[in-house]
Amino acid sequence: MVGKKPLRKDIHIIISLVNYMYMSIQLQRLSLKSKLFRGLGDSTRLSILELLRDGEKSASEIVRDTDHSQSNVSNHLSCLLDCGLVQNRRVGKNIIYSLRNKKVSKILEESDAILSELARGIYECVNYNEEPKKR
Repeated sequence: MVGKKPLRKDIHIIISLVNYMYMSIQLQRLSLKSKLFRGLGDSTRLSILELLRDGEKSASEIVRDTDHSQSNVSNHLSCLLDCGLVQNRRVGKNIIYSLRNKKVSKILEESDAILSELARGIYECVNYNEEPKKR
C-alpha cells in the first residue's frame, strides 16, 4: 500500500500537466484567432483584402481603388504582410500584392453570406461602432 500513494500522486500530477497543456494550447489558438479577426476588423484593411479577392493589384491601384491616402494604404499593407494575409512581389518598379491564401477570400465570401442573414442585428449593434475614417 505504501508504494501506491506516490503512484497516484504522480498520475494526478501528469493529468494536471496534460490538462494545463491542453488549456494552454486552446488559449494560444484563441489568441491567434483573435489576431486574425483583428486583422480583418479594420475597414481599410478589409477594403484592401476585398480588392485583392479579384486578383493582384499594385500599391498605386489599391490607393486609387480604396480612395485612401498612399501612406495609410502602405501602413495597412505592411500590417497585412506582417500578419501573413497578403504577399507581394516586385515587377519592375512596382510591388504587386495578392492574397496569400485562397481561404482568406473564402472568409470574406462567408462573411458576406453571414452578413446577409444577420445584417439588421449587426447594424443595430451598439457595442462595435464603426471607426472614424482615416485619411
